[in-house]
Amino acid sequence: MRLLRFWAALDSPVDRRTYLLHGLGLAALKYGGDIAIVWMATGNFWSPADYLQSVYSLASARLPTNVLLALGVWTLPFVWLGITLTFRRVLDAGHSCWWAFLFFVPYVNYALMATFAIVPSAEPTLPDQLPRDGGGLIEGVLSITAGVVLALTMVALGVGVFRDYSAALFFGSPFAMGALTGFMFNRRYDASLSQTLRVTTMMFAAVAGIVFLLATEGVLCIAMAMPLALTTGLGGALLGRVIALVGQRNVPPVLYALLVLPLSASLEPAPGVIVHEVQTAIEIEARPDLVWPHVIAFRPIDEPRDWLFRMGIAYPQYATIEGTGIGAVRYCVFSTGAFVEPITHWDAPERLSFNVTASPAPLRELTFSDNVAPPHLDGYLRPQRGEFRLVPLPGGRTRLEGSTWYELAMGPEWYWQMFSDYLIERIHRRVLEHIKNEVEDP
Repeated sequence: MRLLRFWAALDSPVDRRTYLLHGLGLAALKYGGDIAIVWMATGNFWSPADYLQSVYSLASARLPTNVLLALGVWTLPFVWLGITLTFRRVLDAGHSCWWAFLFFVPYVNYALMATFAIVPSAEPTLPDQLPRDGGGLIEGVLSITAGVVLALTMVALGVGVFRDYSAALFFGSPFAMGALTGFMFNRRYDASLSQTLRVTTMMFAAVAGIVFLLATEGVLCIAMAMPLALTTGLGGALLGRVIALVGQRNVPPVLYALLVLPLSASLEPAPGVIVHEVQTAIEIEARPDLVWPHVIAFRPIDEPRDWLFRMGIAYPQYATIEGTGIGAVRYCVFSTGAFVEPITHWDAPERLSFNVTASPAPLRELTFSDNVAPPHLDGYLRPQRGEFRLVPLPGGRTRLEGSTWYELAMGPEWYWQMFSDYLIERIHRRVLEHIKNEVEDP
């Protein structure tokens, strides 16, 4: 409990010795957790030398998809402790607390931590001579406006210029938006913590509304991004509020700190290729040879009642095939277009494998405009190949397994993978249940 209280004291300075010890201890704990996750899932030992590889190459070569997801979730508290301890160390060293935001810049963050593990403590400095007598409404409007402007700027740069849905956009930017809003709200107004969090939440709601009205994104994508953005943003608001309360209330350091965002986006390592697999299975009361014809092609499926598909997620409608055997081309038609699937393995009635050479948009955005076409609908979720396996079971039954392998080009990948795995599993389920119904109740 004492250790948890120490980590939670955001406005308490940390000297260099404490910073170094806690940093080394957290690094060891993080590594121990990584070892445990990988060992329990795969039986392999993750040595310190493995950290010299890129995370992407390591994950794609050795780690299953669910392990990558677990490692991502496990990393989050260490990111928070890293930024808060660095923030308190910078405060203890007598520098602007906004230097701590370099923690989000790849490679630079290591130099930052090494520097402040050495820099000695400084004498306490007088707070900036700015009275905190502002009005709640005025400061709230100004702080929300500042956060909205920063958000729109980062969306324009990340999506419009770089066309890159990176971790800097979905993680670093919301944190900075929250920090800016929390700082501006508390800079001249004696706001409470709950007021700060409410104003920050209103800022994110305003950003979502503006992005929707500008037809930049639709409801589904906003809804999927909001949990990560809001959680991260509220954490940033806590630090922004503390910066104002410790007396560092001048605006210029804030503006310099915000340059971290494009720097972080430009230095973020290019994602490697991680191929994720989603497999779904169902049991059918029929032999494999009776199921096989319905696998290679199936009749139109009734319009979905599932709310998820009614919200715009692409859903399968029917499948046709041209030819037989290896070299035949299967077409699985979705609500947004057709998947083109050249057959690579034809082992009737046991296995059908195919590549995906063309695929439609993964969803149709739910919006008032017909012209919403965000870049992430084109090539950021890339199906690579698929497979059906028909496993004979006792009693003349069949276990029908459907698998999809895909790549994802959005960061943080572990976060978006949760949604893509879930959606692909629902798509699988729709097809497999339809085949089951075709076979069992023709």
